Amino acid sequence: MLRATTLIRKAAVRADAVVDRVTLDHAARQAPPATLTGAGGLGFTPALAKAASIEDGDALRLEDGRLILVEAAAEALLEVRAANPARLLRLAWQLGGSHVPAEIAAEVLYVPASAAELVRGQGCAATPVTRAFKPEREAHDHSQCGHDHSHDHGPSHADHGAAHSHDHAHEHTHEHTHSHGHAHDHAPGHVHGPDCKHDH
Repeated sequence: MLRATTLIRKAAVRADAVVDRVTLDHAARQAPPATLTGAGGLGFTPALAKAASIEDGDALRLEDGRLILVEAAAEALLEVRAANPARLLRLAWQLGGSHVPAEIAAEVLYVPASAAELVRGQGCAATPVTRAFKPEREAHDHSQCGHDHSHDHGPSHADHGAAHSHDHAHEHTHEHTHSHGHAHDHAPGHVHGPDCKHDH
């Protein structure tokens, strides 16, 4: 069976390369099943090199270069509103602390139906709806970054400091004043042989 090995983000998807499409709910976009079958009948195995959150409009690239478009499936959600904006913000904070996914719009939150108790606890009004769920990406999700977060920025600042320490204490002044009164004679000296009569 064909394998899908690369995730292509929505902005980079070429429509002419799309050969089929799959519709997945939020849970399946986070952890795709072992095998998938597109609307056009094309079967394939998701085999992404690293885990990534698949978003509505992204595509899975097959090994032969063709693309399978991913669409968000409609699912049961709660449309949450509040008379006081601060109440809605407080709920969003609570949802994040509880790792509950939430889709944030201007004056409304969309959350899974399973979050009903938490919503009621914050005094917000919840209305059941069925729609595609496109929650905010988690803060630590680096799947859209262009680098690998190895944080290898070359020589460390400590090394940099050492490389430039040179201390500048040896200023190479070389004052060698060589005044005429200096006995530091650089002329070649004569050899004192055994017959030398010099008084040393």
